[in-house]
Amino acid sequence: MKPLISILIPAYNAQEWVADTIKSAAGQTWPRKEIIIVDDGSTDQTFTIARQFGSKEVKVVTQQNQGAAAARNKAFSLCQGDYIQWLDGDDLLAPDKIAQQIRVAESCGNNRVLLSAAWGRFIYRVARAQFVPTRLWCDLSPIEWLVRKMSEGIFMQTDSWLVSRELCQAAGPWDTRLLSDDDGEYFCRVISASNRIRFVPEAQALYRVTAPNRLSYVGLSEKKQDALLLSSQLHVKYVQLLEDSDRVRTACVRFLQDSLIYFYPERSDIVAELETLAMRLGGRLKAPRLRWKYAWMKPLVGWDLAKRAQLVLPQLKASLLRCWDREMYKMEKSGFGL
Repeated sequence: MKPLISILIPAYNAQEWVADTIKSAAGQTWPRKEIIIVDDGSTDQTFTIARQFGSKEVKVVTQQNQGAAAARNKAFSLCQGDYIQWLDGDDLLAPDKIAQQIRVAESCGNNRVLLSAAWGRFIYRVARAQFVPTRLWCDLSPIEWLVRKMSEGIFMQTDSWLVSRELCQAAGPWDTRLLSDDDGEYFCRVISASNRIRFVPEAQALYRVTAPNRLSYVGLSEKKQDALLLSSQLHVKYVQLLEDSDRVRTACVRFLQDSLIYFYPERSDIVAELETLAMRLGGRLKAPRLRWKYAWMKPLVGWDLAKRAQLVLPQLKASLLRCWDREMYKMEKSGFGL
């Protein structure tokens, strides 16, 4: 019998997107699948819209707002699948994404093989999705994957993975303490529990770039900064358990250096913790540098304001791009697109 795939969708205030996400899941060419949507206490029409898709194959439940990690844990507790496809409530999958990855999984014959896929960013127009390969877009051992991620500041988006139930159970539940980088920490555990990672280039996931209040945006939120500190500490712990070598410790220090910009200078307590951790790893952290577009502001307005500009101005630009793309999307739907 072909394996059952559980497509698990946490959704919070996603009324604009959730219907397309569910259609994307239901439209998978892999025949044996179940779809579970967990509405995380949305205050908009997300649950009402999702419930319209309820069927023998599609289960929709709601819960009091507890965060994305809790919603994912709830979805997993309800599923029966041999493989798990995590899918955020505003993202999409290519129709054959799962089928392509299962084809490779069956050729491996090992439930500890983790499957990744190509992924691209889009806003409204799927045809304009941008796929930007990194050095993670290939077959790798778990330790090599994590070293590349931590030393080069690259990652795989949540929807790109297909995870066996055995690997999910070995990794354990999503960490509900993490209000940011919960996916990075979770998949660090999944990767650590795997035998190897197989990259399936024919499979594609589509990540929608939404407003700056999305979970992945840290900004100046102290709660998200605290969560990011915890995630960073856990990353170092997990990778050292796999291999405690000079190259791993060097990768960890680079990882901590890259994360320092989120805390410096306003969270001196976190900066001190990261500096202590870096010294235990045999390295030292330097004051982070602003990107060249904003570094010139520092002598004029000071570090704090220059950093705020680096946080705010790209979000303003992104908002303008979203507005433009939305209007182009409307024009194309109405038949007046270029």
